[in-house]
Amino acid sequence: MAWAGTGALCVMRGGVLKSYPLGTKAAAGELSFVQISDSHMGFNKAANPDVAGTLQTAVDRINGLSTPPEFLLHTGDISHLSKPEEFDTVDQILKSAVAKDVFLVPGEHDVLNDDGKQYLERYGKGSAAGGWYSFDKKGVHFIGLVNVLNLKAGGLGSLGAEQLEWMERDVKHLKHSTPIVVFAHMPLWTVYPEWGWGTEDSGQALSYLKEFGSVTVLNGHIHQTMQKVEGNVTFHTAASTAFPQPQPGKAESPGPMKVPAEQLKSLLGITDVNYVQGQHSLAIVDSKLG
Repeated sequence: MAWAGTGALCVMRGGVLKSYPLGTKAAAGELSFVQISDSHMGFNKAANPDVAGTLQTAVDRINGLSTPPEFLLHTGDISHLSKPEEFDTVDQILKSAVAKDVFLVPGEHDVLNDDGKQYLERYGKGSAAGGWYSFDKKGVHFIGLVNVLNLKAGGLGSLGAEQLEWMERDVKHLKHSTPIVVFAHMPLWTVYPEWGWGTEDSGQALSYLKEFGSVTVLNGHIHQTMQKVEGNVTFHTAASTAFPQPQPGKAESPGPMKVPAEQLKSLLGITDVNYVQGQHSLAIVDSKLG
């Protein structure tokens, strides 16, 4: 496990998703995209008084890519308090990205007070009633899930029966050779249940994918990079563009972790994760924003 990561260039090669530093050039015909997470726009405490600045730094790094990514994935907690102006600020910053297509899923901070009504009005066009959806890019099937609307005991995420039934139908028509990327805010594996870092019914969702040869699951929420390979599935949680959180069990509770100002950008870097199918191993390289 390691902190760092305002984004990673994700490239599909030979049916296997790999991640690279943002300076890597994708070859012609390859699918590349960037994941960012947990921008927490509106947060202004000591852990990071300028979350707009660090998000802009991430976008600047993305814009410096020699090959522009096809799109951006934002894995939730776009805002900190679900305020319209917070969403507006993120939308404006992301408009400066060279990749104009942005696919999002909500975090729990995006659905405060209204069960996600405002989020769905802004970002839910074309999605199911609950905000989940899927799409295809260059032979890869992407599934965006929502696991923050019905939190369980201890804060664990939940998908719910309706979404699970939709997901089962969604993948039934796919060939088992189709690479699949699933993205949601809360981890779809149990990182640390005492802090609600997991999703109660993720096992059911993953059971629908057991026949597929290449499955990658991208999440945010825990504000640090962690990874795990289990069978055909590679799990990867991204760090925040806003602030780090403690490692599991290393503090009394989760939450923004203050570090000396001169160290902050060293904890908000770029996460490079490489996975080679069949080897069941992950190679991690962290590069820093400062």
